[in-house]
Amino acid sequence: MQVENKTVIITGAASGIGAATAKLFARHGATVVASDMDLAGAERTVTSIEEQGGKGLAMQANVANHEEVAELVNRTVAECGQLDILVNNAGTGPRQMKKTGDFELSDWDRVILVNQTGVFYGMKYALQQMAKQGHGGIVNVASLAGVKASMNHISYAASKFAVVGMTKAAALEYAALNIRINAVCPGYTESALLDKLLSMGPKVEAILKRHIPMNRFCTAEEVAEAIVWLASDSTGYITGQAIVLDGGAQL
Repeated sequence: MQVENKTVIITGAASGIGAATAKLFARHGATVVASDMDLAGAERTVTSIEEQGGKGLAMQANVANHEEVAELVNRTVAECGQLDILVNNAGTGPRQMKKTGDFELSDWDRVILVNQTGVFYGMKYALQQMAKQGHGGIVNVASLAGVKASMNHISYAASKFAVVGMTKAAALEYAALNIRINAVCPGYTESALLDKLLSMGPKVEAILKRHIPMNRFCTAEEVAEAIVWLASDSTGYITGQAIVLDGGAQL
């Protein structure tokens, strides 16, 4: 995959999909800025990258704070000279699974702020820099819940459907400026969010896999492969797409 010598920011890079994506970009020769609220976790990701001979920097940022996101982009450009790729990966889920009428207002506000507004902040400041450069690419991490209806987590579904729509709208705006914007939509992926869901009961795993023809969950590494591919020069004619990784769940 053609990402050598590119500078990449990845949010939520302390663990899961973010960490796997950071390590894969580095293996392909990119300089990775691993960003997370958990600075120690981001530093662990960078240490792993450097142990494999790659190049990385750890930076702390809360995607729900626009000033911190702007500083993340500015500092990256100051230290690396450019910003070629942004991966908007940081996200969160609801604290409780409830029907819409019973959903907590605080849970709605928190999830929308991180998953939707946080992606907007990332695109806003990255696109300002990419427009100056005359090139760039963004991959937003949405979800199967952003293209297929699901129950009892209205804030998560709303935020991920929004990410898909924001991806397509921004892709239209910037296609003529040599900037591509795409999204990935993973189904149930091995992560802290999935662990929380599985902890709800001993039968949850079997119930979830019943709807997946491949009868297994996605891995963080599989999502990382899709992200790096979409961001690479190998996919130079792809923009505004939402690539679904769901093991056939939509079929």
